[in-house]
Amino acid sequence: MIESYSFGNIVIDGRGYNADCIVTQSYVNGDWWRKNGHKLAVEDIKEAIEKEKPEVVVIGTGKYGFMKILKETVDYLNSLGIELHSGNTDGAVKIYNEISANNKVVGFFHLTC
Repeated sequence: MIESYSFGNIVIDGRGYNADCIVTQSYVNGDWWRKNGHKLAVEDIKEAIEKEKPEVVVIGTGKYGFMKILKETVDYLNSLGIELHSGNTDGAVKIYNEISANNKVVGFFHLTC
């Protein structure tokens, strides 16, 4: 469970992270880097998607929503039948917490801008 989020910081299961994160029910990658910092490409999420096979993906695009999800990334998730929720990271954290109890979810969270 994600306990809190503020600009540049997220607390997950009692542990704080200061870098962008991938959050699943089985692990947290607390040092997630993307190919192009503010553009989310398929290769940025593919490994986690293939490993976890989620029903739902939640993407936090940053405190102010500066990270953009490329169309190819949306198309990739749609082709797999994965439901997508995205928005600023404050809202995405709330959505992740609401749906993770009853769904297999992977969250991708940009923590800064």
